[in-house]
Amino acid sequence: MNPNASKITGVICGYRVEDIEDEIMKQVRYLDKLVDELAKGKKMEKILRE
Repeated sequence: MNPNASKITGVICGYRVEDIEDEIMKQVRYLDKLVDELAKGKKMEKILRE
């Protein structure tokens, strides 16, 4: 995982990402959020804030 993944915030699948305590579940939600943003048509550069 990218070291900046902890900067991801927001709600995905009804859960606020920054409030999830289980590290594995948090990483799964990070990936869910990434996939959702890509599915909405956002460019990877915009999502990763490059």
